[in-house]
Amino acid sequence: MNSLVYIGITLLAVAAMEFVAWFAHKYVMHGFLWVWHKDHHKPHHEKDGFFEKNDLFFLIFAIPSAASYICGFTYPNYFWLVFVGIGISIYGIIYFLIHDVYIHRRFNWFKQLDSKYSRGILRAHGSHHAVQTKEDCESFGLLLVSKKYFRKGHRKTKA
Repeated sequence: MNSLVYIGITLLAVAAMEFVAWFAHKYVMHGFLWVWHKDHHKPHHEKDGFFEKNDLFFLIFAIPSAASYICGFTYPNYFWLVFVGIGISIYGIIYFLIHDVYIHRRFNWFKQLDSKYSRGILRAHGSHHAVQTKEDCESFGLLLVSKKYFRKGHRKTKA
């Protein structure tokens, strides 16, 4: 395969991960693994320390990426899987930077972004966290959020 195909596979994997993350957030984190995710919905002052049980999902999402690297490097006919692994890794870095660094300020690495898109992401995530239970939440995505969050004047709402 040529390098353009590998770039395409990588970009497709990055894009697909937004939908995988949405599905996992809605049906796994707010489903049978709510016990890991619920501390993430607590206000900051109610948390015991820097780490949350929710951080265990980092390990869960690392498994398919690691498996893609291992299989791609082990079996030459499946080398394209290395680029799936790269795409998953890139999405993981994007997720970490936007979710943990920018939205939740777990690290003070950069200042407030100020664009229509960044404000929309903040509003959507704020709306999601306005509910502290596993039911009645909205906006499970990270990068793709409803148009309503980009409208001026949209505020967080409690369900």
